[in-house]
Amino acid sequence: MGDGRLEIDGISKRFGDVIALRETTFDVRAGELFGFVGSNGAGKTTTMRIALGVLAADAGEVRFDGERVTLDTRRHIGYMPEERGLYPKMKVGEQLVYLARLHGLSTAAARQSMEDWTERLGVAARRDDEVQKLSLGNQQRVQLAAALIHNPSILVLDEPFSGLDPIAVEVMSKVLQDKASAGIPVVFSSHQLELVERLCHRVGIIRSGQMVTVGTVDELRSGGAVEMIVEVPNARLGWAAGLAGVTVRGHEGGRTVLELGDGADDQEVLRAALATGPVTEFSRRRPSLTELYRTVVTQEQAA
Repeated sequence: MGDGRLEIDGISKRFGDVIALRETTFDVRAGELFGFVGSNGAGKTTTMRIALGVLAADAGEVRFDGERVTLDTRRHIGYMPEERGLYPKMKVGEQLVYLARLHGLSTAAARQSMEDWTERLGVAARRDDEVQKLSLGNQQRVQLAAALIHNPSILVLDEPFSGLDPIAVEVMSKVLQDKASAGIPVVFSSHQLELVERLCHRVGIIRSGQMVTVGTVDELRSGGAVEMIVEVPNARLGWAAGLAGVTVRGHEGGRTVLELGDGADDQEVLRAALATGPVTEFSRRRPSLTELYRTVVTQEQAA
């Protein structure tokens, strides 16, 4: 008996002289929202296409529930491609029923599923409209319905939030959370890192075809540098220069953002701040996912 995990195990892929993926490995657990982040060209879409079987890997394998993914398994994957793949001249309702039938649903079940998902995603009034006549946001909602129409066991979504207004983002977020709560592994890529940080149980950062780090947001943040926010309204510039192990990261109004390295003493920082005037804020913070990601990308550019 398997454990409901989607496993990407040692996947490598070349396109001519370009190495797209180098032994990429991670897993998405049953009931988990997994955020897959990286720069354009880092390998996210290639990984997802291999998971779906659209591309063949040069090495490695994809498993679900402990078994190698086959053509039959792939019928149970709900996939949302980044380049969106709806028929522009087909009516929304007809298209969704057609896609559900392709995945093995009866006509009656396909029709019911179409009605349920268009209702839930706020496009029920558009069932008789051609896809090309919809706004981009509504096309996106229909594309999500297409990924969900056959009640998949796995969800693989490439940039599902791009181009959505805030209300649609909330609708989409709730659907993905509900699917994860039902025990489905959900993996999605996104450049909206605040959203990934808020929604995901775990996050994987890919860089140049290799997984750089995988973990919970808290694990990733705790591995980052400690920052201090110090607000000294009347401070002279440079008050923190020369403190051992302390790097000045920037100024936000009257607040100074410091990074504390090894050997830094926060009490020494406080004494230096007080020496220059009243201190109205003195707090530690962990870097956000956005800041961690920026560090990873900066390392890439420096490499």
